[in-house]
Amino acid sequence: MTSASEQSTPGPAEFGSDRVVGPVTGRRLVDAVALMDRLRSPGGCPWDAEQTHDSLVKYLVEECYELVQAIEDGDESAIREELGDVLLQVLFHARVAAETPRAQGGFDIDDVAGDLVDKLIRRHPHGFPPAAPDGTVGSVEPVASAADQQVRWDELKKAERGRGSVLDGVALGQPAIALAAKLGARAAKFGVAAPPPAGESDAERIFRIAYAAGARGDDPESALRAVARAHAATLSAAFEAALEVDTGTSDSR
Repeated sequence: MTSASEQSTPGPAEFGSDRVVGPVTGRRLVDAVALMDRLRSPGGCPWDAEQTHDSLVKYLVEECYELVQAIEDGDESAIREELGDVLLQVLFHARVAAETPRAQGGFDIDDVAGDLVDKLIRRHPHGFPPAAPDGTVGSVEPVASAADQQVRWDELKKAERGRGSVLDGVALGQPAIALAAKLGARAAKFGVAAPPPAGESDAERIFRIAYAAGARGDDPESALRAVARAHAATLSAAFEAALEVDTGTSDSR
């Protein structure tokens, strides 16, 4: 029997038809799920079968950074490839989790997708108005801009979780510059006076710069990466030039 919540969740045909990229697809996603299951099952791949959530973390992080690089390079072909690699990590982790009994917290890829769909519907009531008690579609105040939607998203998130912490949703495992900026942004958003460390170590000084940038709404992680990538190109060019000089000197002897 279907639950009331399942009955009220829109299906694919109910998500609307005003699309700009053609019809909704997903057949090969099912193929990818089936392939991951085969690789993880007896007779599949021994390496895949031995992996755990913990052992896969480094690959997830690496693939995400490769995707970031492809996006920053504006390389559509590389973006396509790296999105596939990130998707593999999602499928892999879900398949690992499916081996744990549900009573002990196990889940599968359908649970992951279902939770995502449910959350997106809840956080976009202007697009998916909740049903009224009499079965009619309720009315929801429209969203006029992306900024308005961000405010509504935060309000709905807070209502779902109840009173939370200033650190709710802050991934403490993210890169240090990004984390410092996020903490600065949260302090500014919630009006929390928490002076950053005043020491003069390299780490403390870098933290203060990133913290202040985050409080201003800037993204020091992306800015520093852009500077570093530009310098990497300069370093590479200098190295190649030095090689040419060495080769020319050797050839002249």
